[in-house]
Parts: sequence; structure tokens; C-alpha cells
Amino acid sequence: MESALDMNADMTPILKTSKLCRKFGDLYAVRDLDLEVRKGELFGIVGPDGAGKTTTIRMLAGIMEPSSGDVWVKGISVKDDPEAIKEHIAYMPQRFGLYQDLTVIENLLFYAELFRVPKRLRGPRIDQLFGFSRLGPFKDRLAGALSGGMKQKLGLACALIHSPDILLLDEPTNGVDPVSRRDFWKILYDLLKEGITILVSTAYLDEAERTTRTGLLHEGRMVQCGEPSALKERVSGAIYRLVSAQPDRARTILSGLEGVLGAHVFGEGLHVRVEHPGLADTIEGELLKNGVEAISLKPISPSMEDAFLALIPAAPSAEEKTEQ
Repeated sequence: MESALDMNADMTPILKTSKLCRKFGDLYAVRDLDLEVRKGELFGIVGPDGAGKTTTIRMLAGIMEPSSGDVWVKGISVKDDPEAIKEHIAYMPQRFGLYQDLTVIENLLFYAELFRVPKRLRGPRIDQLFGFSRLGPFKDRLAGALSGGMKQKLGLACALIHSPDILLLDEPTNGVDPVSRRDFWKILYDLLKEGITILVSTAYLDEAERTTRTGLLHEGRMVQCGEPSALKERVSGAIYRLVSAQPDRARTILSGLEGVLGAHVFGEGLHVRVEHPGLADTIEGELLKNGVEAISLKPISPSMEDAFLALIPAAPSAEEKTEQ
């Protein structure tokens, strides 16, 4: 699949935030978020459940009012004029509001009416949407009878019916099978070629590899931001993949070993991050001393998962930042 890094995004911020905050009672869901999304790029917001991804996107879409700070879409203040940005954005929440008892084509026509798409443009636009989504053969099928992946494609098509400049996607592939995830991302690349700017949130760190830039969100703060390759380069030390018949026991042993910065389960093995490569012999020796054999121990390049695990703990918590 073509890399998002090959896209020719310019440096113009089409979407921008300044000190964006949202509180629920005494709890900050999003705190002091400064963000710039450039025209023509695919920007990813990555973080676990509860990191503030959905709250952030709802504020960017103008459907949730910030507690403080502001958002600008093409220079328009969302806080001052939320209605004015609607023609420029498409927002697709985790559960898009498809009408289950309407067919695919009826849903598209309904959203065309909702977004006041001129009638003369509806036919060509729907044909275009059918082209990239491959939903044409299913146009008369009820939305409720579609598979999960096809529902996501229909939701995306409905969101794009009015030809927006910016597409905001809130965890669009959550719970979707791997094949449908791959197809969905291919559609996003096709949209980039049409000049649409895309901001997508995800809990899947492998999807961050597909973006032009990624922001790591932790406890409502953007703690790191950059191209995926740059984020991985920020990981200090060396990383080894350890395969052992006792991965959980190996992790327990290594977690307390001097020079080991982290040990995490990845598939059937462990990724062990150490201060320097010279500790490889120490790792094998410590495991053998405790009755655990290392079947293999090989140096590897950091993945986005490694970058996330390495960079997030290094970020100060909200309380620490308040005290500084």
C-alpha cells in the first residue's frame, strides 16, 4: 500500500487549536491542546481508551463546546461561529447515524438533502462515492443488513456527500475485521489524492504508521507529535525481541534488572528495551540464572508500539505540569 508520507501535503494549517480544554466536573478530558493540521495531510491522533480522542474530535467538529481555548477551521473560529464551519468539514463518529431501515441509496439521498446538496449534483456525487466505496452493487440493500465494514464505508460516503475540505474520523475501524480495515485505509489514501485533509483517531498503533504525522494523546494531553519515523527515532536505548517458552516469567525477571528500560509482551515474545546493546549477554545470563531459557534474542528496530510505550511514560502527568 502506498505510504501516506508520499503525499504532497503543504505546510498551510487548515485546522488549528490553541490551548483547547474540556472539563467534566473537576476532570480534564482534554487539556491545553495545541494542534495544527496541514492542508492535504492525513493526521492521526493515537491513544488508549480514555485518552481524550473522542472529546477532541467532537470539539474540532463544533458539536462540543470547549471549556477554554478555541479551534479554527480555514481561519473560522469554531467557538464564535460553529455553523460556518459545517460546509467545510465532515464528521464521522464511532457510531455513524445510519438509518437501518433505509437502503444504501436512500441513506445517501437523505444526507444529500440534509446537507443541501444541489439536486443537479447529487447523481454525479453519488456515482463518485459508489466508485471508491464499491457500494454500487448493494445500493438497494437495507443499511441494517450490511456487514460492519460495509456500514463504515456507507457512513463515510454519507459524511462525504457534500464534498467537504476536512474529514474528521473518530476510530472508524474500531471493531472492524482486518480486511475491511485495509480496504477502509485504501479509501482514505484515495481521498487524499482528491485533496481532502483527513484527521483520524485510532487505538491501533499500526495504523499510525500510515499517517503523515501522528500525535500521541495521553490523559488529554498531546505529549508527542511528528512523522511516524521521527517518533520511532526518539526512542532511546536499544530494543531486542526475546522469544522464550516462559514469556511472563521472563518479563517479571527482566523488569527488575538494572539497565532494562521496559519489557512488554508482543505476540508470542517480548520486546525488551535496554540502555545499550551491551546488555544482551546480561539479559540471557539473568534469565538462565532464574531457570528461563532464551530461545532467541535479536535486536530489532522500534515499532510504533515501542515508541508509544517508551515516549508516553516520559511525559509529565497533569499534576506534575501544574506543579512546574
